[in-house]
Amino acid sequence: MDITAPRYTNETAAREHLEALMWPDGPFCPHCGSLNATRLAGTHHRAGLVQCNDCRQQFTVTVGTVFERSKVPLNKWLLVNHLLVSSKKGMSAHQIARMIGVTYKTAWFMCHRIREAMKPTNPGPLGGPDSVVEADETYVGGKAKNRATRTVKPKKAVVALVERDGQVRSFHVANVTAKTLRPLLFTNVDRSSALMTDESPVYTRLGREFSYHGTVNHSASQYVTLGGFKHSNTAENFFSIFKRGVIGTYHHLSEAHLGRYTAEFDFRYNTRLLNDHERADVCLKGITGKRLTYRRTDAIAA
Repeated sequence: MDITAPRYTNETAAREHLEALMWPDGPFCPHCGSLNATRLAGTHHRAGLVQCNDCRQQFTVTVGTVFERSKVPLNKWLLVNHLLVSSKKGMSAHQIARMIGVTYKTAWFMCHRIREAMKPTNPGPLGGPDSVVEADETYVGGKAKNRATRTVKPKKAVVALVERDGQVRSFHVANVTAKTLRPLLFTNVDRSSALMTDESPVYTRLGREFSYHGTVNHSASQYVTLGGFKHSNTAENFFSIFKRGVIGTYHHLSEAHLGRYTAEFDFRYNTRLLNDHERADVCLKGITGKRLTYRRTDAIAA
């Protein structure tokens, strides 16, 4: 992992790299959408400032993105982005704060902004004809005995939908019931797909609306049947990385922000065939239109 590249150590190089990604055809006005713009040079203008010749608004490449109005140098933003996307099990805000020389509060907020950029925009359904989608759930935090006896409701349930040889989408749900899973399944999975789950009864009726519904009985130590076709091991493998990240890196995930953490692990899984620099650039291309303010994260946590 090369973190000595100019864009990670020099703010001008970072801005030029981001402009090349965001403006391949030249400066694009975030206010009116015009490509008719002029760069403002000279000592009286800050670096990277552009003025639209149509609406006369001034802007930089970070306007309308998760980096907007940040006092942290842009090269540090790009470095944190690279560290997050290239660390298989994530990286804690404390570690990032030590590495780039900012406070924990600043590093925590930077990480959440970048996780916001990792969320897909208007994704299509997973699967389709001749495709298999696995659905499974896990729990973050809490005691196993409470989940087994149901004396205490699990606070942090995560459901993953994984297309074999494809992508994953995971969600935090209040509880694992047919009522909560139905909109997730029917919105995110093509009904012409084959659905694979465990023996949980919450999937029984839902599975009838797909082209095929296969189950494996984990309680009877059954994990693969029909010559390797019926299983949910792909989802289990995704959860193994997710749980290692929770236990070994983050230790505790706030329920208010759990959706961003699942987006982080989804993103790394879905870009697993790319190298670290390619993955970092893909994340940077998702920063537009997802501005996250500290007041908003504080309000969600409250």
